[in-house]
Amino acid sequence: MLDIADELNRWVRQGRDFAVATVVAVGGSAPRQPGAALAVDGEGAATGSVSGGCVEGAVYDLCRQALEDGGTVVERFGYNDEDAFAVGLTCGGTIDILVTPVRGGVFPAALAAAASGEAAALVRIADGPEELRGAALLVRPDGSYEGGLGGHLALDRTAAAEARALLDAGRTGTVEIGADGSRCGQPLTLLVECSVPAPRMLVFGAIDFADALTRVGAFLGYRVTVCDARPVFATRARFPDADEIVVEWPHRYLKAEADAGRLDSRTVLCVLTHDAKFDVPLLELALGLPVAYVGAMGSRRTHLDRDERLREAGVTDRELARLRSPIGLDLGGRTPEETALSIGAEIVAHRRGGSGVALTGAHTPIHKDPPAQPAEAGRVAVR
Repeated sequence: MLDIADELNRWVRQGRDFAVATVVAVGGSAPRQPGAALAVDGEGAATGSVSGGCVEGAVYDLCRQALEDGGTVVERFGYNDEDAFAVGLTCGGTIDILVTPVRGGVFPAALAAAASGEAAALVRIADGPEELRGAALLVRPDGSYEGGLGGHLALDRTAAAEARALLDAGRTGTVEIGADGSRCGQPLTLLVECSVPAPRMLVFGAIDFADALTRVGAFLGYRVTVCDARPVFATRARFPDADEIVVEWPHRYLKAEADAGRLDSRTVLCVLTHDAKFDVPLLELALGLPVAYVGAMGSRRTHLDRDERLREAGVTDRELARLRSPIGLDLGGRTPEETALSIGAEIVAHRRGGSGVALTGAHTPIHKDPPAQPAEAGRVAVR
């Protein structure tokens, strides 16, 4: 439900009663991932989506029912080959939906945090004893929490620790623990929805391609910074869609941001300067940082020359293997907008594990889940 926090936070401030249906589990080729939500208020207004349209009508009715009787339910929707007209997912997957009325508790605080861009995790019991289902806990980045899951104090503590781990990674997913907070006993499935500040996109080089890329980056949900050492080019008039414009040598700015801890594993760096005096010191630093993506613009000739200069500067082959250059996917584009689209497409493919090839004729899954981190494998399902 935190994915529609802006609208729901307005509903809370307006004093409107509403119920929320949230995806808590998916199987097969489901269109939405855990955390996706549809909300319905007392007047019948709706916001959000849980399936891209397949089962919205049935879920809408469940929300209206929850508002009437105050109950919490979990409903599974899937495709039925024997009855193709039944409510289900035409894609063939399954989704489990948690439907609950939202009336006080920790929900207003969770929605306010998400709407303001603060880091917070909302934990709810998605599967377990009926009397506990839908109970909620709000967890902050420092591990403090409020609310409760209706069970043992140890359950709240364990849930808060699990939620904090997912919050640190900026991920939403499910966790299985025992009802008493241990790994034993009757199992509970917890949905942990994480709200984190928007990931950053740093665009180096104040050129026309950068203007198009700032728009694509904003569309993809990034907080975009444009950096260039030339004040005549790095202006608000040229980059009205950028969240921040910085006049500084790129490598100096990147080092300052890294030293200040303002980069993380979701940060993407797009180097569009294709000028060795800017590129080499910048990429020498960038390729050693634990960021999500580093791409550099230039022709294949420029790429080969840049690789040689980076090796001379001491960049290892392993570090060079991280560099996406020439930047972007092969879409055949020429305009700044087409180029920006190819860069954005490569960033999404890199983030989601996509191949970048056409889906027509392919036999790979359309939706891919990123592999679990080693510490999380077998324990947490993430998106």
